[in-house]
Amino acid sequence: MSVLGPRAAQEARRWIGTPYLHQASVRGAGADCLGLLRGVWRALYGAEPEPVPPYTPAWSEPQGEERLWRAARHHLRAKPLVAASVGDVILFRMRAGTVAKHLGLQGRTGSEASFIHAYSGHGVVESPLSAPWARRIVARFEFPERI
Repeated sequence: MSVLGPRAAQEARRWIGTPYLHQASVRGAGADCLGLLRGVWRALYGAEPEPVPPYTPAWSEPQGEERLWRAARHHLRAKPLVAASVGDVILFRMRAGTVAKHLGLQGRTGSEASFIHAYSGHGVVESPLSAPWARRIVARFEFPERI
């Protein structure tokens, strides 16, 4: 388990209430799901790992490219899906047959499992990791100890 996980979840909770704003990553002003992760990364490491190119709300769905998954594998450490820890980055496929294009951070594990994410129409919230959400998880990652 990453020692950074609890710090990541704590930082993500500081973003709760931030409005949803596509491509934004400013706590209190606006963030999308990637923007939340970028903000947590900056809090943990001081700077983002690379510039983020512009992207549409559909991500790379029309091209069928798993860009978000590929970037997560490059910058984070992959974990087994069943090895949930607080602060894990979890990647979701919103519909079968489409690319994975939503992510969040594990807030709690166990019977009260939750995740923190930026969700269109809701902003940054902590949601129960209910069965409908859990079924959509396709990958799980942890923050590296060093970058």
